[in-house]
Amino acid sequence: MADNSVLTVSIVTPDGKVYECETATLVVVRTMSGQLGIMPNHIPVIASLEVDEAKVTHDGKEDEIAVNGGFVEFSDNNLTIIADSAERQGDIDVDRASKAQHRAEEKIREAREKHDDQEVLRSQVALRRAVNRINVAKH
Repeated sequence: MADNSVLTVSIVTPDGKVYECETATLVVVRTMSGQLGIMPNHIPVIASLEVDEAKVTHDGKEDEIAVNGGFVEFSDNNLTIIADSAERQGDIDVDRASKAQHRAEEKIREAREKHDDQEVLRSQVALRRAVNRINVAKH
């Protein structure tokens, strides 16, 4: 019989599974509509995710995963995040993320000078992803 007091959490990307936990008691993510906390026996949910961190509480500790878009689906105490990309806190290369941040900032400046609104938007997304990775790594 399944344990109704815990969640099974999986985070997957096009490159494969990034994270799995079978003993979670709380997952907090940021959706397009705001922050969402899911505990065992929550009602079923499907929501689009913002570029932000996912926090998974289990066994008295909290894991943080940088999630860069995608969606979350929850039912029957199984939570799945399908993300464009995701990295566990300990796997984030802060130097690489900082370089990506600086590249994105430079591309934004250049695109604004050229009045290239599409490139500004693409570079802003890249900047949000880099800053998200840095923030998660430094928690």
